[in-house]
Amino acid sequence: MANYRIAMLPGDGIGGDVLAAAKHVLDAVGLKADYEHGDIGWEFWKNEGNPLPERTIQLLKSTDVCLFGAITSKPKEEAAAELSPALHGKGFTYSSPIVGLRQLFDLHTNMRPCKAYPGNPLNLRDDIDIVVFRENTEGLYAGVEWHPIPPDIRKAFGLHPKMKRFDAVPNEDMAISARIITRGGCRRILRSAFEHARKYGYKTVTVVEKANVIRETSGLMIREARAMASEYPEIGLLETNIDAMCMWLVKNPQDYGILVSTNLFGDIISDLAAQLVGGLGFASAGNIGDSYAVFEPTHGSAPKYTGMNKVNPIATIQAARLMLDYLGEHEKAERIERAIARVVAEGKARTYDMGGTTTTSGMADAVIAALG
Repeated sequence: MANYRIAMLPGDGIGGDVLAAAKHVLDAVGLKADYEHGDIGWEFWKNEGNPLPERTIQLLKSTDVCLFGAITSKPKEEAAAELSPALHGKGFTYSSPIVGLRQLFDLHTNMRPCKAYPGNPLNLRDDIDIVVFRENTEGLYAGVEWHPIPPDIRKAFGLHPKMKRFDAVPNEDMAISARIITRGGCRRILRSAFEHARKYGYKTVTVVEKANVIRETSGLMIREARAMASEYPEIGLLETNIDAMCMWLVKNPQDYGILVSTNLFGDIISDLAAQLVGGLGFASAGNIGDSYAVFEPTHGSAPKYTGMNKVNPIATIQAARLMLDYLGEHEKAERIERAIARVVAEGKARTYDMGGTTTTSGMADAVIAALG
């Protein structure tokens, strides 16, 4: 009898390939689950005007957790051009389905481990062990944007003295995105970061913002970090600007443990940190809320490799490992991580990004063989 109901959302491109590899490993480690397929992605946008159909939302509500593959996402004009002709002119506007999932299910914490496994030829160094905590529902990704600018919005923004220099710019020649940061949003992501540091013995939490320029929104995050740090006296609080953080991650990544930031900056440092330990083929993430979670590799859909059984599935296998930890299946999660470390260290199985010829399914087989 299955213990869990897991939503499987392959999405676009290579999503189906990497999810199949991850499921193969989950089966081998003995997870008892029913897997429920869900529709998401570009084909549903083109044919239905919605990349995240309501039926998929309802499916997720009936499951314990979700494992997600990959998504194709394009700018507004390109997305509109690819709609089925029957849907043109009906008011459909594309928005990212993974961002939609994060907001619909209030998956406020994005956690991305970036750990170097010795033997990986793509590592910058072998002693990197960083976990990025990114606020997942607010900031510039909240989607509060205007173009052209409605007159009432223009009037409201015009009350700010620094808008004076834009007075001569017509509404149709201006676009505005609102960076919305709340105290509650700051506290939730900071709490996740500090608790993880305490649980796993990290010595520092580094809050990454730009408070010297973006004084109000980044300033709120910094103030809340300082207040919360007093509750964790054994953990050092470091503060740095996003631009400087990018430099220091390349120069001295071994000096950092937990990084925490708002949505956009967290997105930026997540990809940078991932590249230090092998690139997006090794980067997984958990989108975690109070009552639901979605786990994913963080790479794109790589459509040119669709169905070729070529890409590196380790990121998705790692996402499955994070899912197991979330479900409380810690022994199974640890077995998978040990197996991945063993495969990387031995160097016999390497996908194309690692300089080898191992296939997607072949890498999954190698991890299974290393489970012991």
